Amino acid sequence: MSADASSPAGPVPGDAPRDPAGLRDDRAPFDPDAVRRAVAARFTALADAGALRLPLPGAGRTRERFRALSDLAREDLSLARLAEGHTDAVAILHELDGPRPRDGERWAVWAAQPPGPGLHATQVPGEADGDGGWRLTGVKPYCSGAHVCTHALISADTSQGRRLFAVRLDGAGVSPVPGTWQAVGMAGSDSPDVTFSGVPAVPVGPVGGYVDRPGFQHGGIGVAACWLGGALAVAGTLSGAVRHRAPDAHTAAHLGAVDVLLGAAETVLERAADDIDADPADALGGGRMRSLRVRAFVEKVCSEVLTHVGRATGAGPLCHDAGHARAVADLTVYLRQHHAERNLAELGHLIADHLTADHLTSDRATADPRNEDAR
Repeated sequence: MSADASSPAGPVPGDAPRDPAGLRDDRAPFDPDAVRRAVAARFTALADAGALRLPLPGAGRTRERFRALSDLAREDLSLARLAEGHTDAVAILHELDGPRPRDGERWAVWAAQPPGPGLHATQVPGEADGDGGWRLTGVKPYCSGAHVCTHALISADTSQGRRLFAVRLDGAGVSPVPGTWQAVGMAGSDSPDVTFSGVPAVPVGPVGGYVDRPGFQHGGIGVAACWLGGALAVAGTLSGAVRHRAPDAHTAAHLGAVDVLLGAAETVLERAADDIDADPADALGGGRMRSLRVRAFVEKVCSEVLTHVGRATGAGPLCHDAGHARAVADLTVYLRQHHAERNLAELGHLIADHLTADHLTSDRATADPRNEDAR
């Protein structure tokens, strides 16, 4: 799954929504299990065909990576969630010198840390596996692709701190918990809790290495690219209505607003991709601020697209078009991966710290008698 870097920025609201695999059937009744199976089959087919071998972030083709994720999300957000997890795992393993994924493997990243008992890793003296054998025990929530992935990178608490582990999912002791994924939106992402009972695990990177690496911030922007693809799918319903009937002023205004929003978000993602390629190791130290800004902006764009499309089209598509209703529900759920005001507050503190540091530097330069400008 790749894109031509010289191609246009991406689809506009006037383009028809993409769904080549028929994952959003507007005639079929909603069946979460059927949706999960269809998404799993499509994800498996893409992985087997090598279509998920995307350019690594920061390797000079990050625009292509983000565009490919957005295209998959426009096809189906749950599919994109699984694909993003797999491609993120590949990037993490590359950055932290972990095992190289093999053909036929489907990886996930399970690193959510909500309140609760959590997952713990203990080292077993005398076992192999690098720096000693490790075993995982406990519960991990939000495990996307729990029934279709073959491997996962999983964060777990150790006596030294939180660490990432590579785990095979086909062995004894790995058990998805029935009934723990009740979502209508993102039903196809198959994200239940999973219990681990003494499951062998291989450490990947040092304690804290998962979040401390620059790629953690790059990967967060890849998720935003998926959100944008979901918004493009929702916008396709509005463009489809306009294609069949000339819009009145009310509808035209919403169509214009959606075009501005989506175009701006695509531009922001392209700029972020270029900045990542220019500084993949984050030597300039702007990675976290960039990720917070881009994710907050794209989340805002997607939320506003949901509002504009809903106001322009009314209840009809939500009630009579199962594909559109699912696209709206999927995007609504997926956007909550953004932590809203909590992330905005963090961004504000980073900006304040930056302004304070600049002010102190300026004061010191002015006070220094060797500074020609101060004389």
